[in-house]
Amino acid sequence: MPSMSQPPIKGIILAGGLGSRLHPLTKITNKHLLPVFDQPMIHYPIKTLVNAGIKDILIVTGGNHAGDFLRLLGNGNEFGLKHINYTYQEGEGGIADALRLAEHFCDGDPMCVVLGDNIIQNNIRAAAEAYRQKGSGARILLSRVPDPERFGVARFAADDGPPGALRKIVELIEKPENPPSDCAVIGVYFFDSWVFDIIRTLKPSKRNELEITEVNNAYLRAGLLEHSMLDGWWTDAGTFDSLLRASNLVKSDGANNL
Repeated sequence: MPSMSQPPIKGIILAGGLGSRLHPLTKITNKHLLPVFDQPMIHYPIKTLVNAGIKDILIVTGGNHAGDFLRLLGNGNEFGLKHINYTYQEGEGGIADALRLAEHFCDGDPMCVVLGDNIIQNNIRAAAEAYRQKGSGARILLSRVPDPERFGVARFAADDGPPGALRKIVELIEKPENPPSDCAVIGVYFFDSWVFDIIRTLKPSKRNELEITEVNNAYLRAGLLEHSMLDGWWTDAGTFDSLLRASNLVKSDGANNL
């Protein structure tokens, strides 16, 4: 638990968007309510936060089925929560655009942001504790993947340092045609309140979105970005292939283990 001098980490789950890559499954429901093996997709990011000791949670949702989250989750009693907060995103403006809706909820406190379609095998407790100890700046988690061109990817310094040391990130590149590494930035981010000032400076990308990679690069340029390698497997579940992969991984190995 954070000390009296350390503000608690708020949890934010981004579960908006239209889920167009999963149409027609998303024609009558939000993507994050689809099943991943034996549970709704949204259960997994909630467990990721709760298992890291983060219990003050905001869900950012949108589309025509936002009310279904309240019907499914209520106040989160089955996760040991007393309350879940909700807010609504109009349209699709990217991850950073959705995150800006959480500024009032965070009220100056640090936060852990989890994308609603991200599913991990183990937990993020070590990364959360490392961030609690520092209490400022940003921390991202990396995972080696076979298809890094689908994600934000880390480019590392040529000098890797001593054996076993974490390599130094020099740039983060969003969906590169020629990835400089196989290390993808997974959809779990720790930020302090400066993130909202950064978002206000962003311009829409070629995809007409406010890119979270640009937020991370702003922290990197300021010397305020740290990173961890994720223990265990990770996958998103935003395409038909990755949704199937996620279900198969959860069935065989479990997910969000305590």
